[in-house]
Amino acid sequence: MTIISLIEVIELLILVVVLGYIFSGIFKRRPESTKELYKQKFTWADFKLAMLVTAPAVIFHEMGHKFAAILLGINATFHNLYWGLAIGVVLKLIASPIIIFAPGYVEIPPATPENLIWIIAIAGPLVNLILFVGATIALKTMKLSKKTAVILYLTKIINIWLFIFNMLPIPPLDGSKVYPGLYHILVG
Repeated sequence: MTIISLIEVIELLILVVVLGYIFSGIFKRRPESTKELYKQKFTWADFKLAMLVTAPAVIFHEMGHKFAAILLGINATFHNLYWGLAIGVVLKLIASPIIIFAPGYVEIPPATPENLIWIIAIAGPLVNLILFVGATIALKTMKLSKKTAVILYLTKIINIWLFIFNMLPIPPLDGSKVYPGLYHILVG
């Protein structure tokens, strides 16, 4: 069993670039001048910052699903959800203040036992929760440069939102699989 295929690596690289573009207008570096503050154009610095903050949150989330499945002996493959990415791009282009979309998913075989699906589903949000807690602890306990503090602050924000969003009990979000699994364990 291959841990990660070449096609998955290519899909992940595409995901990083598209996420960087979508969020480059939301996660902005500090402007160097007042004049620059009013420009609403694309900058490479904003693009790099957006990739640095959003890509790990999304990729580690999806890899949480993938590696949980692999640890359970289930084959899993990451895929970009291109229509979801397209929604993100359209929302950016129309300057929507809210950007919500699903950028990717991990495919598992349909014959996966029901009692394992919720474990695979919760792994992604748990990764986001761990990243949130880690960033929060680092911000409170470490002496950081301004740049690192900004990156950790944005990391904290994006990961708690991904956790909350993905735990909603709405199909196809992770919460729609997690809560029934937990209910079955607790109630029987």
